[in-house]
Amino acid sequence: MRENDGHDIELTAQDLRVVARYAAESAAETLAIFEASDPDDRRPREALEAAWTFVEGAQRTKLQRVTALAANQAGREATTEAAQNAARAAGHAAAAAYLHPLAKSTQVGHILGAAACAARAAELAAGGDRSVGAESIEQARRRATPALVAVLRRYPAAPSSGNRVAELMSALDTSLRSL
Repeated sequence: MRENDGHDIELTAQDLRVVARYAAESAAETLAIFEASDPDDRRPREALEAAWTFVEGAQRTKLQRVTALAANQAGREATTEAAQNAARAAGHAAAAAYLHPLAKSTQVGHILGAAACAARAAELAAGGDRSVGAESIEQARRRATPALVAVLRRYPAAPSSGNRVAELMSALDTSLRSL
């Protein structure tokens, strides 16, 4: 599939809910990492709640956008790198409702970004143990539904270079496309 600026991927509301559910499940796994570091900051939890509101049938609204941005800001302000990634995972969960129908590899971040950030948060919380990140990616692979994989396959592969989160996302992307 070539990358372009056109709207050439069909997405239904149900597709978006499938993606948001997967992202919310992924982010939920590491929310405790953020809350242990910054217990009075509710922004990532509110982003996760906004994601679940959409998943459960509500229309997507500015609530998902606003809480996604707030969770990302919480990540920038977090006191540890693990907490930063856990907050970003929650931000990705809320933003998943806004996956765009553009045939661009960057859109894969809306689908797999929460899982990759959660894996990195778990890895960092374990002292940087890459095997913990790899196991988190394996759990994310097993949790993926056929419907999620069908949506993912409509997009080009995730970028494979960059930071550790990009590496984890690419590994997850590759494993899901091989199912």
